[in-house]
Amino acid sequence: MRKLAEKAGVSYEQLKKINQGKTQSTNAEDALRLAAATGVSLESFMAGDFHGPRTIAIAGRVGAGAQVPVFDAYEKGDGPQVVCPPGLSPHGIVAVEVEGDSMEPVYSDGDLLFYTRNGHDAVPSDDIGHRCVCEDEDGRGWVKQIKPGDEPGLFHLISLNPGANNIWNVRLKWAARVRLHWPAELAKKT
Repeated sequence: MRKLAEKAGVSYEQLKKINQGKTQSTNAEDALRLAAATGVSLESFMAGDFHGPRTIAIAGRVGAGAQVPVFDAYEKGDGPQVVCPPGLSPHGIVAVEVEGDSMEPVYSDGDLLFYTRNGHDAVPSDDIGHRCVCEDEDGRGWVKQIKPGDEPGLFHLISLNPGANNIWNVRLKWAARVRLHWPAELAKKT
């Protein structure tokens, strides 16, 4: 606390009283200094969030028509970051960027998709019939609607765009249902 008071240029005794609950307030100038010293907005500081906005790493790209190699393009957590959408916890959530137009009009090139993998090598039966992020046996990442294939262990990857091609009878390493979609213009990358 002493280092924070020094960095912010505020009274250590005042900061100590606030921390101990002996006073509930500080002046606006000191609040601005403390927010700046902790690297958060004044709104976050006043709400008691001293960590700033939570972020999620963008793991890479996922193909929506485009053939994208394994999309874990960055070491875990080292990719570009996006501010965590309201209502989602950043823990266990992965974000990927859409490349291509086969999922138009629902997902567009540059949009972000958020998902959680429940198993490393699984296609959960609850995810079949839904739009999922998935990886095929050749290491390509996709966003498609997953349907059962013609034989056990095979899947059809369905495009939503009527002008795009579907992928028939492919083996998947894993699939995870899309939990949230953010159009590119709403994503706040850091």
